[in-house]
Amino acid sequence: MTPKPAKRVSRRLYTSGHHVEEGRLEFEKVNCCQGRNRLNFAANQTELKSVTLPLGIVIRRTAGVTVWQKWVWKVVAVLPGAAEADWTLLRSEGEAEEYHAVTLPLELYRTDAEAYMQGLTASVPSVYVVLRDGGDRPEVTLVTASPFEAQDYADTGEDQVEKVPMPEGLVAWVRDFTKAHFRKETFKKRRRDRTNTDLIEDGIGDARIAQTADVYRSPASRKKGRLQ
Repeated sequence: MTPKPAKRVSRRLYTSGHHVEEGRLEFEKVNCCQGRNRLNFAANQTELKSVTLPLGIVIRRTAGVTVWQKWVWKVVAVLPGAAEADWTLLRSEGEAEEYHAVTLPLELYRTDAEAYMQGLTASVPSVYVVLRDGGDRPEVTLVTASPFEAQDYADTGEDQVEKVPMPEGLVAWVRDFTKAHFRKETFKKRRRDRTNTDLIEDGIGDARIAQTADVYRSPASRKKGRLQ
């Protein structure tokens, strides 16, 4: 029986009140709303050390406001399950253009579950896209769901870190994996060692070293004795 070809779908992407139509091949029925059962199956496996999802990066280009900056580049959306792309134009309006710049793997690691949980508790759960100066247009180097990792890149001062809200389906995918691996550390009160303070002789010093003078004498009295 001849298998049916992958269905071509068109998804509507909303970015700041605008929308673009992106026709693309269905990626194993994985996008922000479809294919969640397959993703949940992977994310719920506690023995997995990591999971990966292709994430398309949508960047908007607008005219710069100074003569030294011709264009302003800003990440405006992400496309879960997107196919590969190389600055594919999605929408154009005057000088403003939106591109599916690239598709990068969003990787989740169980060792970073605490960081993902921190991001999920934010009012708007987001992913972070790292841009680097590439000359005519920025180079997209990384996408991460860890606010800690994003902060590390921002602290270098060499990279531009863009915060992008997660689509609903992506939030669910990240949450499923995080809940499977997050372990909240319980606070344990430290118990002090119980010792017999009566056995401690303050001021005696090391018992193995012979004392040539009264160790209880104050420094002032010792000085006075030397002057006499």
